[in-house]
Amino acid sequence: MSEEGGRPTEVVLDGESLTPAEVAAVARDGATVRVADAAREAVREARARVVAAVESGEAVYGLNTGFGHLVDTRIAPEDVEALQTNLVRSHAAGVGRRLTAAEVRGVMLTRVNALVKGYSGVREVVIDHLVTMLNEGVHPVVPAQGSLGASGDLAPLAHVAIVLLGEGQATVDGNDLSGEEALARAGLDPLRLAPKEGLALINGTQLTLALAALLVVDAERVLHAADVAGALTTEVTMSTTANCDPAVNDVRPHPGQAESAANVRRFTAGSEVIESHRNCDRVQDAYSIRCLPQVHGAVREAVGHLREAVEIELNSATDNPLVFPPGAVAGRASGGDEAAVLSAGNFHGAPLAHRLDYVAGALTDLAAVCERRVDRMLNPELQEAHLPPFLTEKSGLRSGYMIAQYTAASLLNECRSLGRPATDSTPVSGGQEDHVSMSGQSALTARTVLDDVATVVGVELACGAQAAEFLDPGLALGDGTAAAYDAVREVVPKLVEDRPLDADLRAGERLVTSGALHDAVEAAVATDTD
Repeated sequence: MSEEGGRPTEVVLDGESLTPAEVAAVARDGATVRVADAAREAVREARARVVAAVESGEAVYGLNTGFGHLVDTRIAPEDVEALQTNLVRSHAAGVGRRLTAAEVRGVMLTRVNALVKGYSGVREVVIDHLVTMLNEGVHPVVPAQGSLGASGDLAPLAHVAIVLLGEGQATVDGNDLSGEEALARAGLDPLRLAPKEGLALINGTQLTLALAALLVVDAERVLHAADVAGALTTEVTMSTTANCDPAVNDVRPHPGQAESAANVRRFTAGSEVIESHRNCDRVQDAYSIRCLPQVHGAVREAVGHLREAVEIELNSATDNPLVFPPGAVAGRASGGDEAAVLSAGNFHGAPLAHRLDYVAGALTDLAAVCERRVDRMLNPELQEAHLPPFLTEKSGLRSGYMIAQYTAASLLNECRSLGRPATDSTPVSGGQEDHVSMSGQSALTARTVLDDVATVVGVELACGAQAAEFLDPGLALGDGTAAAYDAVREVVPKLVEDRPLDADLRAGERLVTSGALHDAVEAAVATDTD
């Protein structure tokens, strides 16, 4: 892997070491892709095993049989190549919004990494075409909906694969082209798929996986921003950081709780605002502030649980059937000279689906606690005496940030309405595929939830910066929260007269999602205040 400024500029695929950060680098930052030499050798060996299986004449699923309910239909030798083409064409049945270019790049990258593990049996030319498409910016047009998450993300992957045939559509430099024309732009000829290749290209979890990998990267950024926003709210509401004392975490040692508590301490270090009322007579703060480490920490651990599954899945073989070298399969003669072609279920998205559903629910709770803190800054019935109603002077004549909380509440309601787990199986293919994961829908839902949560966090930041305007000007904010205030003020001016708030809220959301807030705050604080 080559890096520039801490970010990968080239990602080497070996089937063993791909990370979520590298997925983001290729998907979003244009990092180039190369296949390791050892992985190429594994691909060649797997292809030789597939050729031997075809030449043996034995019935092997997907090589010389039909698919799904048609598994018992034998395909004549002269038709085995047409079988693969027909498979890709017939399965390109997606609907809905287009995947973004970044999402498509993530799908392509993760599929290549699965293929180069050497258990799928495709030719090198197939992998080289996909790598060249990534490096030359040829992005298949892929509808987002249609996957059942078993046998993997069939429809979306078929929309990628069909471009290799010179069919379908792809985008190059922002222009929609036919598959054939798009390949020509990259100096490629359309492929004729050999036995097993169509199946290898579309059997896998790569829509789910690509979306999940990008989600992990983004969710961790949103969590950091939520800790920043919560720390700022703690200050401007004259609340205490005693709830974040290490002694509290030591007697309930959940790592996520400890990390969020440590963040609040880091961000508020040096705060004269907090010191100004350390010995006040308030006994307790509201739960949305007092329990910040517990709530944020639980969400952090949910995202970490998803990261664990993503890191495994990124370097897994999710094809079917899988082609194993001689002696690799239990129950077969060890050291024999025959390869094993096993039909199994590594394409099933359950390992990702359940965690994606869980993360969507956890992120919804993050939006809920952020929205409650927004209300505590705005609500005249809950505010501290130094804050005017809805954070505006001449309230009544002016509404200030009143409707910002409405927006946060609306987004929170959408998150809650999406919270029902998507993992509700519907049998297909004449009952042969009688339990599917719906992992693609879980990933799409989690993405929508995270986007909403990022906006809610941005609302809290905008309101927190506005509330800071009403603090004693002689009291300094913490090192990190002051940097957060400055970052907000670079894009959201102080609210005096009422104005449309949509631009303010979009700017707050961009601070969160772009990483600008993270970078500004981390540059301002020490790495360890404990």
